[in-house]
Amino acid sequence: MVFIQFLIIALSAFVISRIILSFRRNKIGLKGLLFWLLIWSTILTVVLLPKTTGLLAKILGVGRGSDAAVYLSLVLIFYFIFRIFVRLEKIESDITAIVRGIALKDKDNRK
Repeated sequence: MVFIQFLIIALSAFVISRIILSFRRNKIGLKGLLFWLLIWSTILTVVLLPKTTGLLAKILGVGRGSDAAVYLSLVLIFYFIFRIFVRLEKIESDITAIVRGIALKDKDNRK
């Protein structure tokens, strides 16, 4: 086992412990727990069994396993950025509506 594998395994174990702790403290729901455990379990699988990315590369028609992992990671990252952007826009819209409602209520109370 090379140093980077040890480092990623240690980091993954730490993150998984934080995920479970967050679930127990009701900071994330069951769907969040399962999703993040799936992501970090996949990372552990790739680190412990590096040849699995070669199989993935064959399925996707990519030359090397590491290329397949990078491509899939980039697609997932951009998808999550998009989801965060959409959620942020909704939050901003909700905040605007709440502030507008409070301002109108204050205006009516001053009369």
